[in-house]
Amino acid sequence: MGRENQTRMSEFILQGLSSLWETQVSLFVLFLAMYLVTVLGNFLIMLLIRLDSRLNTPMYFFLSVLSFVDVCYTNSTVPQMLVHFLSARKSIPFYSCVLQLLISLAMGSAEFFLLGAMAYDRYVAVCHPLHYTVIMHGELCLGLAAGCLVAGFMNSLMQTIITFQLPLCRKVVNHFACEMLAMLRLACVDTSFNKGMVAVSGFLVIVLPCFLVLFSYGHIVATILRIRSAQGRRKAFGTCASHLTVVSMCFGTAVFTYLRPTAGSSAEQEKRVAIFYAVVTPMLNPLIYSLRNKEVMSAFRRVLGKFSEKR
Repeated sequence: MGRENQTRMSEFILQGLSSLWETQVSLFVLFLAMYLVTVLGNFLIMLLIRLDSRLNTPMYFFLSVLSFVDVCYTNSTVPQMLVHFLSARKSIPFYSCVLQLLISLAMGSAEFFLLGAMAYDRYVAVCHPLHYTVIMHGELCLGLAAGCLVAGFMNSLMQTIITFQLPLCRKVVNHFACEMLAMLRLACVDTSFNKGMVAVSGFLVIVLPCFLVLFSYGHIVATILRIRSAQGRRKAFGTCASHLTVVSMCFGTAVFTYLRPTAGSSAEQEKRVAIFYAVVTPMLNPLIYSLRNKEVMSAFRRVLGKFSEKR
């Protein structure tokens, strides 16, 4: 009976964040502004890295890939959420829901792997500065970036397949998007296997990159403490501060969402954390990397100067 219901399911209804019209209008204005800042900020980062030759380094290459991932992740959920704020019927077709989960989970997973690769890059830069260009050569950087994207997609494909193979008996999703844990609540069968796979996926996608980050920064801190001059220590730590800030935000929200005991979680808490991860973090990433990074700000001024000269 459950499988028959699943085959007849042509769409889902997303409950969203609020049922009050005034609240939805306010949220629309707020999230539209944040969405525009996210897209423009990340595209600006990618453009600066493309146009300024001084930013053609492994660190900024990974940053450009991170910006690309953030734009894709945001565009997989936020535009639909904005439309639903002003819609009476908040529906999403079945296959659009599948595609949304596939893309958002792939980009989210790729971001964790990418943050691990960026931590390794900072480890080599600080701990082995004389061999940095030899170790972090172009082919390795391309391979690491491609590996992060492929690994994220493979994890997402597996999770999406086993999620939508479940017999789904309800069509109302208590979320603003087709999020994996929210979709599992629609199943009319035991989902212990799926929850187990979520735990395994969380270990591979979140815990392993987190260990790589901790390992890298453990060696980075030890190396920085051995630097005698205070100016040298500040300069070395300054190259890692932005990345460390982003890592703390991303891993913190992911652990809260996917690695907590199921009994201690609620749909409303998951929605708030998902909003932070889908909207706030991608918006803050370019701000953190630009405002805390003199090289990016200098590149921005140089690019503006070039355009001014052409006029």
